[in-house]
Formats: sequence, C-alpha cells, structure tokens
Amino acid sequence: MNQAGVNEKYKVSPFYVFFLVHSMQTGLGVLSFQRDLAKATGTDGWLSILLAGLIVHILIWLIYKIFSFVPGDIISTNNHAFGKWIGNFFSLLFILYFFILGMTIIIGYINVIHVWMFEEVPSWAFALVFLILIYYINTGGFRTITGIAFLTVLVSYWLLFVPFYGFRYSDFTGFLPIFHHNLFEIMKGTKSFSLSMLGFEMILMYYPFIKNAERSQKYAHGGVVLTTLLSLLLYFVSIVFYSQKHLTLTLYPTLTLTSIIELPFIQRFEYITVSWWTIIIIPNMVIPLWAASRGVKRLFNVQQKYPLWGMSIIILLVNILFYDIDSLYILNKIINPYIVCFLVIYLPLLFVFISIKKSRNRL
Repeated sequence: MNQAGVNEKYKVSPFYVFFLVHSMQTGLGVLSFQRDLAKATGTDGWLSILLAGLIVHILIWLIYKIFSFVPGDIISTNNHAFGKWIGNFFSLLFILYFFILGMTIIIGYINVIHVWMFEEVPSWAFALVFLILIYYINTGGFRTITGIAFLTVLVSYWLLFVPFYGFRYSDFTGFLPIFHHNLFEIMKGTKSFSLSMLGFEMILMYYPFIKNAERSQKYAHGGVVLTTLLSLLLYFVSIVFYSQKHLTLTLYPTLTLTSIIELPFIQRFEYITVSWWTIIIIPNMVIPLWAASRGVKRLFNVQQKYPLWGMSIIILLVNILFYDIDSLYILNKIINPYIVCFLVIYLPLLFVFISIKKSRNRL
C-alpha cells in the first residue's frame, strides 16, 4: 500500500488515465466554448486553444514531477510541503473546488435540458435523478468510475459526424483573416476557454489509484492532445458555419449545429444529441464529487459516503432554492477565472516548495 492507503486491488492500469482525463474535459464546455472564444479572439481562437493545451501539458508535467518527489495525493503532498495546518487549509480549498466544479456541471447540464427539451420540469427533479446515479456509481469504487469514463468515451465519438455534416453548409472564407489579434487578446481567449480544459487536475486525487502511476503520464498528455484536437475541429466548424456575429450570439453553438441535420425517421436530431450527452456528462459529474468526498475522507478519517451525502443534499437544495441560470452564472464566475488562476499559480509554487525541501534534505 502507498502513502494514500490504496490497496493494489482497487487500482487501475496506467492506460485508463487517458480516458479519465479526456472524459473530464469533454463535457459541458464542448457545447458552448465557441461563443466566448469568438467574442475574445474571433478567427484566431484556435491560437487560444493551442495555448490552453500547452499550459495544461505543463501543469500535468508539474503534477507528475511533484508526485515523483512525494508519492500519494494532494492531501499528503500539501502536508509534506507546508505542514499539517497550512497543508490542510490548502487541501480544503481543493476539496471545495472539486465540489463546486461537480455542482457547476450538474446545474449547467440541467440548464441545457431546460433550454432544449423540458423547460417545465423543475431543476430539483433532474438533480435528484443525477445525484442518485452519482451516488450509485461512487459506491462501486474508483474502478467502476474508471469503467464508466472508458465506456462514455467509446460510445460518444459517433457524434463526430455532426461537425463534418456542418461542412456541407459552411463558408470557408469565414476562417479569415488570421493572426490579427495581439497576445493580450489571445490570452483573454485562453482564459475564456479554460473551463473546457479543466478536469486534468483530478489526477491530484486519483494518482494513488493508478498502478505504476509514473508510467501513466504519457496517457494523461494523450488525453489532453485528443481534447485539444476535438476543440480545434469544433471551433473551426463553428467559425466557417456561423458568421462571427451569429456565433457570439448563439448560446450553445454545438447543439445548434446539430439542429440542421434532417433524417427521414427523425425531425429534431438535437433531441438525440442532448439525450446522448447525458452519457458523456456522467464522468464530469461523478469524478469531481468522488474527489471531493475522497478528500474529506482523507482529511477527517470518515467514511466516504457521509461527505457524499452532505454534498448531494447541498446540490439538491441549491436546485430547489435557486433558478439554475442564476446559480450557474455565480458558479462560473467563481471557477473562471479565480480557481483557474489558483491552479496555474499554486501548482508551480508547490513544485518549488517541494524541490527546495528535497534539496535541503540532501544536504
């Protein structure tokens, strides 16, 4: 057993990190990232996507470098770097972030369902169904969660025919001009796209659940590469399919694109897309809440089901007391940019602290 106390039989092969990372990044953001990116950088949005991908690769390299010094998870790493009390404070911040991310994804997808399918069904009804499913999957352990992530990636890529279908009605001159935005505007676009790239940081919690975890780094990078390529494809299709002004006014460009598909046996293809997206979004809901409840278990030595119950009740109450668009707006303002900036700043600082401490121990 390692420092985080994970038995060998509960671990997964390094290969599955590819699916864990990619499934977390392919979720809610894929439906709407084009709008904010078009507002910030227009036809140069692809540069912001590439820059965001590069930053994520650097942060993943830092995570694995940190764990090469201090094997375990972010809880044990924080304690090693800063001591018990300060370390626990930073660990609580990560737990709070994981919880807020999971809640944001649940409320965000409920909003999608309201906009496209069932406007009259109350938010709490959908939240209750999702929370029961999340709890059921979490009780199966991390191997079950990994299996769900693996399956959702496999069964979702048939949807790639949708953007290629959109090429039939596209004006490829809409991709021009290029390289007409400055670095500040590109960085602003990267910030607006950052929510779509989140999910890789879950490695901070499930690293001890990976067999020969140091060998999984290439698969983590591979998952990010696939997410980046998928985002580039969707953004390119959106830029040439919509006019730039139309794109900035479209709330869910990816879903709106599916509405042009006409088949003899179905009139509203977007209903299939929204319904199928439930399968894709499941790992996005499950993994952050698993990470948050796992963090509480590690900090306070309680059974993981108890914090998961508490978090589920809070999410249900939020859906009962607040309209989903209002709560989603507030949660997005918390995650982007504050939590994103926290990750970008904290992980390099943590690496520096641990490197200095390791160097002193060698003297």
